[in-house]
Amino acid sequence: MASPGSTPPVDSPLAKPQSTSSPLANLQGTPAAHHFPASLRLGPAVAASVRPLSASGSRAPDAVLSKPSGGGGKKSDESDVLSLDSIRRTLIQLEDTIIFNLLERSQFSYNPAAYDRNASGIAGFNGSLIEYLIQGTEKLHAMVGRYKSPDEHPFFPEKLLEPVLPSVQYKNVLHHAAASINVNKQIWDVYFDDLLPRLVGEGSDGNCGSSACCDATILQALSKRIHYGMFVAEAKFRESPDKYSAAIKAKDEDKLMEMLTYKEVEESVKRRVRFKALTFGRVVGSDASPMADPPLKMEPDLVVELYDKWLMPLTKEVEVHYLLRRLDN
Repeated sequence: MASPGSTPPVDSPLAKPQSTSSPLANLQGTPAAHHFPASLRLGPAVAASVRPLSASGSRAPDAVLSKPSGGGGKKSDESDVLSLDSIRRTLIQLEDTIIFNLLERSQFSYNPAAYDRNASGIAGFNGSLIEYLIQGTEKLHAMVGRYKSPDEHPFFPEKLLEPVLPSVQYKNVLHHAAASINVNKQIWDVYFDDLLPRLVGEGSDGNCGSSACCDATILQALSKRIHYGMFVAEAKFRESPDKYSAAIKAKDEDKLMEMLTYKEVEESVKRRVRFKALTFGRVVGSDASPMADPPLKMEPDLVVELYDKWLMPLTKEVEVHYLLRRLDN
């Protein structure tokens, strides 16, 4: 415990001894141990009732625009937002984002100094470079309204600042219980425990800042993809409310997991991400001439394993947690 007047320690998801246990083994309880510090205190997720101005011209996929009090305004189609086809397109687009950024991170070494809380050298900050970068990024993004959107979940919600841009009112299509679901602690552990050490080479190459920037982008993409399971769950619930309500009232998690699992779809996802990793990760010669056996920047099996063992199971865990609260008043 910090003494009065001392600098309080940063809420850190990094710094535990390494463990070989599955990152999903303790999802309902204490997170699996790992070789970095880990004490990310997740506060309540930011309530999502408004979505401010966005730099992107695309419609928010997770909320329906309500008519402003002053009149006018474009109205989104709620049925399209929650259609499984619309959700599937979003998840496929996120595959590209995740794979491209994994490729970007793979060009750098591990660079352990980026995760050492005693090596950042940042005046007035008691934490690692990666923690400093993500906290600062989330504060800035919160100021322009990123975390007022239900499909965005911060890793340090207690550090966020209030938006400075005017907000546009949206009707959230999710049940209010969605605001309390945040599994970023597990996502952090999976990434730093299991994925990153196998993605990159050991040692340091002096690119700590670039490595941490890549890490931050990957974590945000993984978080968005996994928490998007709540939109999947809502769409499926609306398609078959009676079927799902029976399992929800019985608090039957196993039954809900069974209802949400489609092995054929999961196999299709694994085939698709393998092909994307092969395609995006091929090394192209300087003269672009065909190569009989082009080297790869990243092992496609690593991406398949990411989806098979972690990403899709965590997404379904989020779906189950959401559905268990779906009938709450």
